[in-house]
Amino acid sequence: MILASLLVFFTCVWIALTPDASAASEIKKSHQRRSSSMKRTRKQEARMREDDSTKAWLGQYNQLLQIEDHDFAMRPGFGGSPVPVGIDVRVESIDSISEVNMDFTMTFYLRHYWKDERLSFPSTTNKSMTFDHRLIKKIWVPDIFFVHSKRSFIHDTTVENMMLRVHPDGNVLFSLRITVSAMCFMDFSRFPLDTQNCSLELESYAYNEEDLMLYWKRGNKSLNTDEHISLSQFFIEEFSASSGFAFYSSTGWYNRLFINFVLRRHILFFVLQTYFPAMLMVMLSWVSFWIDQRAVPARVSLGITTVLTMSTIVSGMSASMPQVSYIKAVDVYLWVSSLFVFLSVIEYAAVNYLTTVEEREQFNKTGKLSGMYNIDTVQAMAFDGCYHDSKTEMDQTSFSLHSEEDSIRGRSTDSPSTDSSQIKRRQSLGGHVGRIILENNHVIDTYSRIFFPTVYIIFNLFYWGIYV
Repeated sequence: MILASLLVFFTCVWIALTPDASAASEIKKSHQRRSSSMKRTRKQEARMREDDSTKAWLGQYNQLLQIEDHDFAMRPGFGGSPVPVGIDVRVESIDSISEVNMDFTMTFYLRHYWKDERLSFPSTTNKSMTFDHRLIKKIWVPDIFFVHSKRSFIHDTTVENMMLRVHPDGNVLFSLRITVSAMCFMDFSRFPLDTQNCSLELESYAYNEEDLMLYWKRGNKSLNTDEHISLSQFFIEEFSASSGFAFYSSTGWYNRLFINFVLRRHILFFVLQTYFPAMLMVMLSWVSFWIDQRAVPARVSLGITTVLTMSTIVSGMSASMPQVSYIKAVDVYLWVSSLFVFLSVIEYAAVNYLTTVEEREQFNKTGKLSGMYNIDTVQAMAFDGCYHDSKTEMDQTSFSLHSEEDSIRGRSTDSPSTDSSQIKRRQSLGGHVGRIILENNHVIDTYSRIFFPTVYIIFNLFYWGIYV
C-alpha cells in the first residue's frame, strides 16, 4: 500500500515538471535562430559597405582631396603665371526684353573649367568625383560677375543648382544655373522698325589679367542655345561669343567675355495697333472735303473727332516707350499723320472764312447773296448741317403733289405711264441736287480732294522706303 502511494506521487511530480523543460528548450532554440539572423544581417551590411565606395569617399573627401592641408583662399599657382579659366555657356531662355527699363532677363547654365593641383587625388580607375554646393564653399572658385547687371540669382529649387566635378589630375568643372537681368543700351531712332544689339558681359571681380585669364573653352562653340527660344516681339537673328579687355585706372586690365545676341522686332503688331489706325484717321479726315461747305456741324465734328483720336494714339504709344530725347520712326509717322488731320480742319476753316468774305462782298455789290444761297438757306444749313435750296424744295413739293395726283388717277384709271413719269422725276431731282452740290463746292475743297491724298501717298512711299 505504501509502495503504491509513492508510485502515484512520483508520477504526478514527473508530469508537472515535463512542460517546463520543453518550454525552456523552445526558448533556447528561438535565441539561437535570432543570433544566426543577426549574424547574417551584419555580414550583408558589411558587403554593402564594401560595394558602396561613394559613402566611403564622402566620409573621407577631406583627407582624399587634402582640403585641410592647403590654403584655398589663394588662387591656384599663386605668385606664378595667371590661372586659365575656360567658360562655357548654354542659354536656356530669354525671359523678357523691356524697352522702358532698357534691360533684358536671361536664364543660362554657366560652366567654369580650370586646374587646381591641390585637389588632385590618387585613383586607380581615373574616375572623377562629383559634389554639390557644400564643398564649393571650402575651395577656391573663380569670382565671375556680370557687368551692368541689375539683378541676378542662382536657382535653389529643390536645392542650390550648383555642381562641382573634380578629376584625379586636378581638373575642375564648376557649373551653376543662374538668371541675370542686365542693361541693354538700345537705340530707338528706328523704332518699331529697329534691330537691337544686346550683350551680357562676364568678368573677374578681384583678379586682373596677371592673376586670372578668362577665355571661351571651345571658341565660338562655347555658346549654345536652346532650340525653342522665342520672344513675342522679337526674332533672335544671331548668338555669338567674343572676348576683350576692360581697363580700370585703380586696378589695371581685366579679361572680359561677351555673350552677344541680335534682336529684330516683329512689325506686324505695330502695323495693326498703330500704323493702320493712324492711316484710317487720316483718310477719314478727307471725307470732310466731300461734305457741303455750309454743313458746319458735320465738318467740324468730323475734324475734331479725328484730331482727338490721333492724340489718343500718340499718347498710347508714348506711354509704352522710354522718355528719350531723340525722334523715333513711329513719332515721325504719327506726327505727320496728325498734321494731315489738323490741316484738314484748318482747310475747312479757310473755306468757311473765304466763302463768308465772298458772299459779303457780293451782297455789298448786288444786295443779294451769290449763287443759289439766300439768308434763310444759310441759317438753316448752319443750324442742322443740311443743304436747303428753294428750287429743290419746290421741286420736291411739286413732286409730292404730282405723286398724290398720280396715285389718285391710278386708282380710277390704270395708266401705265404713271410709273415712268415718277422715275423720270426722281432721276431729274437726283441729278439736280448732285449738280447743285458740285457747282457750289469751294475751289479749295476741289483741290484738297487731290492734293491731300497725293501728298500722303508720297510721304508713305518715302517713309517705308527709308526705314524698311
